[in-house]
Amino acid sequence: MSTTKVLLREDIDNLGGRGEIVKVKAGYARNFLLPQGIATLATKGNIKQVEQERSILLKKSANEKSTAEAQAEQMKGIALHFERRAGEGGTLFGSVTSMDIASALQAKGYEIDRRKIQLKDTIKETGDYTVNVRLHRDVTIEIPVTVTAEGGAPEEKSGKTAKPENSGETQQSGAVTSETASDGAGETIGEEAEA
Repeated sequence: MSTTKVLLREDIDNLGGRGEIVKVKAGYARNFLLPQGIATLATKGNIKQVEQERSILLKKSANEKSTAEAQAEQMKGIALHFERRAGEGGTLFGSVTSMDIASALQAKGYEIDRRKIQLKDTIKETGDYTVNVRLHRDVTIEIPVTVTAEGGAPEEKSGKTAKPENSGETQQSGAVTSETASDGAGETIGEEAEA
């Protein structure tokens, strides 16, 4: 298996930061990193150029980190609130996604790329959540997000936030069972009518 040295132009999780020289598999470099412009080859012929570029990128990264820290300080008091249609059990008729969070932050004056919002799964139930926003490789902030039902009273939601996330799945499976039971009852009535 052949490897090659490349200079990273962007931060890549589990590989390295911008400005670092790393060894990667030749196919990964040839098929992904180089065509996307994420990295350049670190050959003997251009090693001095790579070192100069690396120092420039490290200075740029330091500036970006200080900017991200300042932005994190400004965003310290932000809390987001979403009002969505929901069923009786607090299950939403849709979900709150990273795009929704990014557009809510944009409405408050913060341009955050939705890919920087670290949301494992979309929010599908009412309640209080904490969402991580990665402003820089070393700067991550936590933003509280509250999801309520449309026209619902805040007192009702506080009890639902303490429920584990599996509670919605249990309620959904119960709903399926009741539907199946009603379908089965309908078939029985139809069979008795035919007899």
